[in-house]
Amino acid sequence: MRTVGIVVEYNPLHNGHLYHIQQSRKITGADAVVAVMSGHFLQRGEPALADKWARTEMALRAGCDLVLELPVAYSSQPAQWFAYGAVAVLHAAGVVDTLCFGSESGDADTLLRIADRLAEEPEAVGSELARLLKEGLPYPTAYAESVRRYLRAIGADAEAGYRLDQPNHTLGLHYLLALRRLRSPIVPYSIRREKSEYGQTSITDAAIASATALRKLLAESGDLAGLAPYVPASTLEILEREARAGRAPIAWERFAGPLFHQLYALSESDLSAFAEVAEGLEFRIRRSLARLPRLGVDSLLDELKTKRYTRTKLQRTLLRILLGHRKEELSAAALAGGVRYIRVLGFTGQGRELLRRMKRTAAVPVVQSAAAGDWAYLAMDARASAVYSLAFRDPDPRLALRDYTLPPVQI
Repeated sequence: MRTVGIVVEYNPLHNGHLYHIQQSRKITGADAVVAVMSGHFLQRGEPALADKWARTEMALRAGCDLVLELPVAYSSQPAQWFAYGAVAVLHAAGVVDTLCFGSESGDADTLLRIADRLAEEPEAVGSELARLLKEGLPYPTAYAESVRRYLRAIGADAEAGYRLDQPNHTLGLHYLLALRRLRSPIVPYSIRREKSEYGQTSITDAAIASATALRKLLAESGDLAGLAPYVPASTLEILEREARAGRAPIAWERFAGPLFHQLYALSESDLSAFAEVAEGLEFRIRRSLARLPRLGVDSLLDELKTKRYTRTKLQRTLLRILLGHRKEELSAAALAGGVRYIRVLGFTGQGRELLRRMKRTAAVPVVQSAAAGDWAYLAMDARASAVYSLAFRDPDPRLALRDYTLPPVQI
């Protein structure tokens, strides 16, 4: 069975994602699709619109065969570690032949050439990156520029002109770097994004819109029916069911109480122990609390934001404080250690066959519950799920324990 791996968030799953699933099968000749999906908290440091089981169901009904969880230790990281964690899961599964990701150009060959030049982590890139960060550039801009200057310095002018400042190119490059560093036999492919860019907030097409634009539309209208032209019918059905149950849509403001409790109760020294809190950011956070026009997460982000500290960076920082993630848990050494287990979130009939095979080929244990082991990142995921449940309309201790009690979604 030929298998393609994809890395997804599905926040929510829309028609562009459906195109990605279908094209991934087509261009790789795959019989099955394995999706590595973020759990309850996402790459930009945001909570998912709906919980991971609802989004797993969206994935399975849209054509994925097996959904595996990307641990929260990786899912809310910058591109380097987000990509490394996702590729590490696919590689460890031992059943994935190809990886297919979306990009602005659909050009995997140029990205591969760049990845080959960067695979040994040239010192020149690191030193230039540090210098640009010290000048106040946000990390994504500084990284793209440091790579561009390095490529030009070694005479790779064709690659130096590649738009690494575009988010999917950056993410794609890090997927390829992860494949190189893991010495993975997985073969990469790329599909050009159609009709909407990553993070685009406006809707310019009758059927395709970015997940960001759809969340903005929903926040402004409060009407799930407005998503209908842009998402599969199954996605809308699932979202409406979750909304009736009080489990969606979830946004950052639902966590204002728990977050501000942390910010007020903890000292600056306590705050400095959390991952992402550096360079005196703990003092800036505490000073900002006194200047807020209202006690809200958006107000706090607006107050904290600078040229250096982007909204995404700050969301990740606040998320680490909310979830209690400390620096030592998410150090580069800890993250580079890779995955210690694979968590199954759901599967189809064909996915069940793939899962049987994966249990024989996987390099790490394959589990279906947080009760299956005592790995630190598995426990971290269970705690993240418990915190996520605080945002439901009717918080219930039983909902907080679903990582231990819910079986994988089966379609």
